[in-house]
Amino acid sequence: MDTGRAAHSADRAIPAPAPAPGDDRASRTDPVPFTPDTLLWDMVGDVRVLLYLPAALVLQVAHPAVGAGVDEHSVFRTDPWGRARRSLDSLQLWVYGGDRAVEEGRRLRRLHRDIKGTDTRGRAYHALNPAPYAWVHATGFPVFLRAAEYLFRPFDEAGERRLHGEARRLGRILGIRERDMPGSVEEFWTYFDKVVHDELERTVVVDELLDPRRSVPPPDGSAAALRLLWPVLRPALLRLQVLVTKGLLPPVARERLGIDWSSRDERRLRLLGRVVRTVVPRLPERLRYLPVAYAARRSARA
Repeated sequence: MDTGRAAHSADRAIPAPAPAPGDDRASRTDPVPFTPDTLLWDMVGDVRVLLYLPAALVLQVAHPAVGAGVDEHSVFRTDPWGRARRSLDSLQLWVYGGDRAVEEGRRLRRLHRDIKGTDTRGRAYHALNPAPYAWVHATGFPVFLRAAEYLFRPFDEAGERRLHGEARRLGRILGIRERDMPGSVEEFWTYFDKVVHDELERTVVVDELLDPRRSVPPPDGSAAALRLLWPVLRPALLRLQVLVTKGLLPPVARERLGIDWSSRDERRLRLLGRVVRTVVPRLPERLRYLPVAYAARRSARA
């Protein structure tokens, strides 16, 4: 079955993984922070993350427990830009934060301790239950692959395996138990297909995130000109964002969630990808990378 896997050339070995953390009651060794010789060091801070991150979010909230938690506890409706900025800042720390990455993973677990309730089907959920918590992390790997295919350059089999190793390393930073992360690429796709077919649903939050007509205010602190033009710009920007988000979802997930995708959509996304792959690599590093990533890259060179 087509899970939307892509391919990419890689010429460096995957760093040795950190020791498995075990469960929360077991003693653990802190995971090893990411360094400049990793794939995620190049990808996560690149401005293209702004294009592909929403696809991971849609996969996450399609899990009914995650969707219910976001629906009931998140401020994404009342403070969309602030919520997005905080999520992006946290993501940057996971890869570029050095020793702070591990503490950020712990902070996130503390933050989610009280997120619990009942979903729309009357099922109890808790944000730190191992299965949904691991799923949130697991969505990154397939979306990284899809983003590489359209917005960067595709991974080959060796690159895909290397990326999976780094994704597991990231999971350790976030406190994901070793037994909750598939040990190989083959095991990952078996796990992914099972969750997609057995658990994912088109939740209320999925529908909201894929609605190009939704109400979104101008970015916080926008200049007067942008606020004035926002009613004209917002519909076009949201249509573009929804197109990219749908396109970067693995096809098997699109099919499961009943998300439409036409050959015309595919052509438009391919065209956008060619433009992005041409323009972004030619940008100066300070514009190509987000501030946290740019500072970390400069510091690493120094």
